[in-house]
Amino acid sequence: MELPVGAIEFLDPKLRQKGLLKASGKVELVAESLGEIRVKGHVAAAIEADCDRCLEPAPYPIDADFEAVLPAPGRWVRRRSEARRGRGGNGVYEGDGVELNDALREYVLLALPMQRLCSETCKGICPVCGQNRNQNQCQCRSAAVDDRWAALKQLK
Repeated sequence: MELPVGAIEFLDPKLRQKGLLKASGKVELVAESLGEIRVKGHVAAAIEADCDRCLEPAPYPIDADFEAVLPAPGRWVRRRSEARRGRGGNGVYEGDGVELNDALREYVLLALPMQRLCSETCKGICPVCGQNRNQNQCQCRSAAVDDRWAALKQLK
């Protein structure tokens, strides 16, 4: 399956899909269950996100395996209402197939690092003038202030 840009909404304006999201896999009935379905697959996508330090765009290629267990189709009606209330459910049965866009969004988001950086040596933005320190070195001096001692300065 190939999903074009915009087919999956990542709910984060800092994330952008930069090409086709490709997913492949297989579906199997879970043995000794009440009809649960296991989806095992692989997802690959080119994601771009703003660096958490300097706000410049940075590429994050995703290439990860995933596995999802879905409830039996007959039991889905109850589960779908639970998902609307925020309790589980990461796929939707649609006709004779399974809609996995929500599950793919989840696995892409889980494959991204918690702190997204353009590089490990990113210097970030100057807190005084707002200049990107990776592009130009500013002359601003920002003194570290410890507000815990501010009340004692007033005693002088």
